[in-house]
Amino acid sequence: MIQVNDLTGGYSGGEVLKRISFEVAKGELFGILGPNGSGKTTLLKMISGALHINSGSIMVDNRLLSNYSPKELARLMAVLPQHAEQAFPYTVKETVSLGRYAHQKGWFNSWRNEDEQIVEKVMEQTGITHLQEKSIVELSGGEKQRVFLAQALAQQPKILLLDEPTNHLDLSFQKELLDLLKKWTAEEQLTVVSIFHDLNLASLYCDRLLLMENGEILIVDNPVEVLKEERIKKVYKTEVKNHPHPEIAKPQLLLVPESGSGENHAVKIDVKLLDIGNDRIVLKSPIPLRTMSSGITGAGIGWHSSFVHRIVAAEYDCSDHKAEMAEYLLGNGFLPSETVGMMTAVPAETAAYRLFEDGEFSIFVIVSAGNTHRDRPRNINTWLFINGRISEEAFIQSAMTAAEAKISVLQELDGVSPGATPDSTGISTDSICIAATQQGELISYAGTATPLGKLISEGIYNCTKEAILKYRATQSSFKSR
Repeated sequence: MIQVNDLTGGYSGGEVLKRISFEVAKGELFGILGPNGSGKTTLLKMISGALHINSGSIMVDNRLLSNYSPKELARLMAVLPQHAEQAFPYTVKETVSLGRYAHQKGWFNSWRNEDEQIVEKVMEQTGITHLQEKSIVELSGGEKQRVFLAQALAQQPKILLLDEPTNHLDLSFQKELLDLLKKWTAEEQLTVVSIFHDLNLASLYCDRLLLMENGEILIVDNPVEVLKEERIKKVYKTEVKNHPHPEIAKPQLLLVPESGSGENHAVKIDVKLLDIGNDRIVLKSPIPLRTMSSGITGAGIGWHSSFVHRIVAAEYDCSDHKAEMAEYLLGNGFLPSETVGMMTAVPAETAAYRLFEDGEFSIFVIVSAGNTHRDRPRNINTWLFINGRISEEAFIQSAMTAAEAKISVLQELDGVSPGATPDSTGISTDSICIAATQQGELISYAGTATPLGKLISEGIYNCTKEAILKYRATQSSFKSR
């Protein structure tokens, strides 16, 4: 739909853009990215025909841009600049109706039912119908943005050029607008070329992205390839972390602020932070810890500062244990959003916990094991606190290393040969939480052969074995009475 070939040009003869070449397909939502001054708006103005081209060419719908008359181009292409303004105090509906100009002959004498229907439709789609009788000068910045978008859509263009379309829009309207544009590209084959300052929105909605720097193209590709962490750091000169979106396969970039005077003081998770009562085991950290958990609350990846291991009766049964657990936490002064919560029927006094140290780093392990079946443990809950900063890879490896150590204990206590599967490897209610202070030097790996992995193996093995034996001793004592 659009072919840009070896484009050079700018303002007053200056070369803001240097040998730019790319193509945009029909029905594509194409995003233009780059820091301030990189040439994004200049490029969009050249594609719209508003700026002179020093050299190179732009083809639109297989025809040179320079061969279109202004009215022909207006029927084909609509433009929404970053700062659209209205010189006259027209009503909202009148302002939107101006978008039909390119389709008129004599304007007032040729207004048709079709024009009226299109204006009504785009006002509804952009959420401004209720504003149609208000003067444009009375509107907020976000409302004006939607009015001018409706005006552009009223042109019924094949190509829509947008300069930061979500500027001034609140979160819900940003989503509604971009959902609408994405729908039109798919259903109406509308071609959308848009500048984005929000890289995450561009990633979520664009089919492809063009990244610019100093008037040149660095890369044109899909969002996964363009939004590489090191590339964005270099181009935007800021610290970011690249994380995948939790629901769709698109990257999202997170800003990382500089550590200042308010940086968290060094924290060590150990027994001093532990509180064991009759109905729960609690560890409260003075700082939020990075967590990976399968708990009833706090499941998944997150940051939590409270860790609650709740003791319930063996006959506990609840149709909605998550809601009931959240209610329990709130009733006992814990915020569910800040808490990893687990549940067991194993007495608190049989839990095993200990600090394990190895020079550079240390771990604090808490294990509860019980609910026997033929004297074998059927529920094992594990907390592993790492006093150090670990990578995402190390989080996963920590869980794997902990699982291997747990199975080793069960094999030993069940009298099963190494490599065989014991009867009591755990059930669906087994839970694990890996929590790290994320302080100090980065620890990249936690496999069984690494220093951290070896410490985890030692800690999980010893505490799991101790917890099982303590529980068995308690049960034997109870039965002998």
